[in-house]
Order: sequence, then C-alpha cells, then structure tokens
Amino acid sequence: MITLALAGKPNCGKSTFFRAATMAHAEIANYPFTTIDANFGVAYIRTACPCRGLDLQCGNCTDGVRFVPVNLIDVAGLVPEAHKGRGLGNQFLDNLRQADAIIHIVDASGATDSEGNPVDIGSHNPLGDIEFLGFEMTMWIYGILDKHWAKLQRQAQSKTYSLYNGVSDVLTGLGISPEEVRDAEVSAGIELSHAGEQELIMFCREIMKISKPMVPVANKADQAPPAMLEKLVAGGAIPASAAGELALRNAAAANLIRYLPGDPVFSVANEGALTPPQKAGLAKISEYMAKFKGTGVQQAINYTVHTLLDMIVVYPVEDEHKFSDSRGRVLPDAFLMKKGSTPRDLAFQVHTDIGERFLYAVDARTKMRIKDTYELREGDIVRIVSAAK
Repeated sequence: MITLALAGKPNCGKSTFFRAATMAHAEIANYPFTTIDANFGVAYIRTACPCRGLDLQCGNCTDGVRFVPVNLIDVAGLVPEAHKGRGLGNQFLDNLRQADAIIHIVDASGATDSEGNPVDIGSHNPLGDIEFLGFEMTMWIYGILDKHWAKLQRQAQSKTYSLYNGVSDVLTGLGISPEEVRDAEVSAGIELSHAGEQELIMFCREIMKISKPMVPVANKADQAPPAMLEKLVAGGAIPASAAGELALRNAAAANLIRYLPGDPVFSVANEGALTPPQKAGLAKISEYMAKFKGTGVQQAINYTVHTLLDMIVVYPVEDEHKFSDSRGRVLPDAFLMKKGSTPRDLAFQVHTDIGERFLYAVDARTKMRIKDTYELREGDIVRIVSAAK
C-alpha cells in the first residue's frame, strides 16, 4: 500500500491534518514537539466508483464515491539543522524512509517561527519553511552518501564496479535504483565520478526530489494574510484548513451534517441540534469552502497520489459479466497502480502466483481480450486469467 508522510516544522498543524485525514487519535497542542513518536494511520484517496455507470450497487462506495486506502505517517516536527541531529531530527528523517511521497504542512498564517514557537499572525514568512525542509532532507541524504564517498570512488576505479550501483546500494533505504542515480546526475548537471562537496549536494537535492516527491500544503489558510497565501499558492502550495476538515468530519460522525471528505460543500442534517457556536463555526467553514472549493485536506491527498506519484485506480474482477469476484461481490477491490502499468503488472499486484502464471486479461466492459502491452487507465475493470489455482 502507498505510504504518505506528513512533514513540517513543529506546531504547523500536522497532527490536526493527520486526525482530519484518518480520524485516528493524535495529540494536538499549541507548542513544539507535540508529536514525539510517529503516528500511523490510514487515509483515503477519493475517486468515482464505476458501479454507477454500470447501473450496479457495489456496496463498497458511498453515493458513487469510492475511497481507496493509503498509509499516512505523522512524524515529529523538523527544526533547522535537524540533519545534524538537532531536535528530533534523526528520528524524523529516518521515519521518512518509509514514505513514497511527502505532504509538507506549512503554517500559512505565519503565526509560528522556524522553531514552531507561537508568534503574531503574519510575522513569520512561511515561504522560508518550504525551502528549509528540502534543504534538511538534501543534507540528510548527503550525510549518508558522504560517509561512503571515498570508498565508492576507489571501488569505481575497477571496471567491474559501477558507481551508479554503489550509490544505489548506499541509499538502498530510499529505494533508489541505479537508473535513478544516473537521472539525478543528469538533472544536477554534474559528473558524479569527479564530484566534490558542492556537486554531491546538488546531486543529493535531485535524488531527494526523485525519491521523496513533495507537495506543500498551506495549512491554516483561513487565518493567513491574503498576500502571504497568494504567494504560497503561486508557488504550488495547496490551501487547506485541517481544523475545518476535522470539525466537518466530527459533525458528520455525529449526524449533524451531511458531508463526504472532498465535497466542496456540506449540508446541515439536524439544525435544531446545533448550538449557536457550532452554527457560527460551520458558517465560517462554509465561507472558506466556497472560496477554495473544499477544505483542501482531501484535495492534498488526491493530488499527492494521482499527480505526484502518477497513480490510477483499477478494479480487478473474476467474473467480467457480473463485475464480481468468485463470491459474487461486485467490484470488491480497488488497486492503486502506477500510470503505464499493464494487465500483467495488475496480476502481480493481486498475487505473485497469479502474476507468474498470467495467461491473458479481459476488459470487463467490452468483454474483449486486451494485449499484455495495454496501458491500464483510471477506472478500468479487468479480469485476469491465470494458470494459478
């Protein structure tokens, strides 16, 4: 399963975002290092379920909306010089090994300094926070590589040893392939075999972008000075109100409102049960959602999976006529696959034995066989035929 990490300085709203996305418990407080140990939970990407277009009831969606699970980690806050072990830096950076991508939570209100301490709204520039996370991660990777660099260069003098393979082995915890090492070398515009300190740092910055793609989220956007928020959004940040999303999910769980994560609006289900402060709070959230077409929490998760990681949702079935598995369950599974994946890749995703004994695949909608080289598309429903029992 895909794993996403929530990263950022202390007190920027990571734990609130985590609770809003997972509805799992995580302590929230207005001081640095509320999160000491990483919190682990399950969030979901939102997609349209194919059952509606097929005039079926699958029982696995809500009003035609399908939620596909992904792992979510809320790690300890990062402070400057974390790569040197300051704060909880080593623990933070080590937790990120597990992540396929990073959602960088930024305090868009500018109400916390670089250490995560509360300050007046707008007195800290959050644009610097975005740059600092990339720098800390780059220097962390550089620290790992630098320890082995002299040995790698000596070994590379042998014709039987590839420097690309050596760097890949050293960075194995990041899941870096030799091909990606070569790509990072090209992107950095350096010759790795003759790299000095600055060239290596440039190389590590490119490796970081490849191995841990990152999207900044301008949290507390409802409190942000407009000019500051405009700059963050222009720089690619997704505006969000994690506190607003958490309030909506709690209200929906209490049957006070009707709301699905990612909806651009909500409706009140039981106005008589709402207190005046609750009505006022919901009115503010509604005003924010009207401006940004949602709270931004679900949008950030979907963007990370679909755009940053280039993933699509595919539905394997065993009976292409009923769109079901062997027990008659309609569209029981939804798999996240890398864009460009083939039916054989899907077979391996279902089970190794099925992949190894793959015979052919059938498009459940057309009932026609599809080629092994066919590139799966978002929402495809596929029957895998395999010799595996």
